[in-house]
Amino acid sequence: LLAAGGGACAPAQGAGTASYDVSPWSGGNPGWKLIDTTGKTWSASDTAGRAVLINFWASWCEPCRAEMPSLQELADLHGPRKLLVLAVNFKEPPARALRFAQTLGLRMPVLLDTDGAAARAWGVNIFPTTLTIDSRGKPRQRLRGEVDWSAPEPRQRVSSLFAG
Repeated sequence: LLAAGGGACAPAQGAGTASYDVSPWSGGNPGWKLIDTTGKTWSASDTAGRAVLINFWASWCEPCRAEMPSLQELADLHGPRKLLVLAVNFKEPPARALRFAQTLGLRMPVLLDTDGAAARAWGVNIFPTTLTIDSRGKPRQRLRGEVDWSAPEPRQRVSSLFAG
């Protein structure tokens, strides 16, 4: 599914099949600064000392909607002092992103990539895409497609970010 904003939605997950791919991050560490739905500005320096998941999503993307509950559960499990999960909305009006977050009961920060610059900096063109950053601030992996964050394999990937 190709989006009007220049990205594609990953295929919906089939029963019992993994619907995401994982690749090591090799693009350096792009600087970023985004505003969340409350008006707070976030940047990489705000994440120091914590493992971070940066999840790029859009409300028109069904796999994004399907993934969010397990992503919020993961954020709740570890807490923001250990694991900061940032949900970055791709090129949608702030009111739509906020409505989406409220509908799903998201408590993690919802950041707004209104012009798509952050997605471009991180090489994101498939939604959802999640970037993992270890507790030392080093980007580690890119997971493209819908992830069930309650499954053992993704949980192990997240646990490996705490080492160091």
